[in-house]
Amino acid sequence: MIDISVIVPLFNEDESLPELAEWITRVMKDNNFTYEVIMIDDGSTDNSWSVIQSIAKINTNFKGIKFQRNYGKSAALNEGFKAATGSVVITMDADLQDSPDEIADLYKMIQTDGFDLVSGWKKKRFDNKLTKNLPSKLFNAAARRSSGIKLHDFNCGLKAYNKKVVKSIEVYGEMHRYIPVLAKWAGFRKIGEKVVEHRARKFGVTKFGLERFVNGFLDLGTISFISRFGKRPMHFFGLYGSLCFFIGFLISIVLIINKFIHPLQGLTNSPLFFIALTAMIIGMQLFLAGFIGELIARNGADRNKYLIEQRLGLD
Repeated sequence: MIDISVIVPLFNEDESLPELAEWITRVMKDNNFTYEVIMIDDGSTDNSWSVIQSIAKINTNFKGIKFQRNYGKSAALNEGFKAATGSVVITMDADLQDSPDEIADLYKMIQTDGFDLVSGWKKKRFDNKLTKNLPSKLFNAAARRSSGIKLHDFNCGLKAYNKKVVKSIEVYGEMHRYIPVLAKWAGFRKIGEKVVEHRARKFGVTKFGLERFVNGFLDLGTISFISRFGKRPMHFFGLYGSLCFFIGFLISIVLIINKFIHPLQGLTNSPLFFIALTAMIIGMQLFLAGFIGELIARNGADRNKYLIEQRLGLD
């Protein structure tokens, strides 16, 4: 088994790739690491794949996966995790804002200090404070509170993992922001953090806008629900459905008893009648949603299938 697998998801980063490859190669040689670098081209429309092919001809430790179209960072990471063979897996972005010089310390924290996962913390950032830094702080505060994981930067692309972690989790949709949460709920408890260097972007422009933070908060709700009830949706929908139905049923009993006591009073004229009817209907719908959710959870097809146009250096 090799020491390190470096996974680099990318989209339209042809200018930065040669310098990144040289930098990673230099770090690996200086530390005598055995390694592989898996670059995942997420449907780039520039020359990124041609550059990856050129790099792989010079250094066979570099490998590549080319998606037929753009699927997103989570899909790229998931394919990289499946292909990785190193005892330690390190992820980093391709835009040169993550420093490969951090690799040696991250490797030590996994192999020597025994962490399952180490997340980078870009304490000093070079991003726009209004459009990126402030929303990021709000997002991270919400993620810390809901997950109980004391990380400052959940979304940092520079992370290190024990191989067991990446082989035990599934990343899909936009869940790459919550890999530490996925790892925790998979049973990996030793999650650490390291202050890492954040560099100003040298080439191109950022691929992320403000909408990613809106999506991030929505995904936080999704992952919180899935982690607790993904395998047992009836426990959530069935509970609240039964509660609503029971409340509506009790109100109906009260109305029926009241009808016997006051025969001349109209049953359907009471506002409580409509409350009871609504509660019972909602309760039945929630219960059915839970039942259907159970069927889907038990019989759902694989949700992580992507069209891969080419593979380079990978069986």
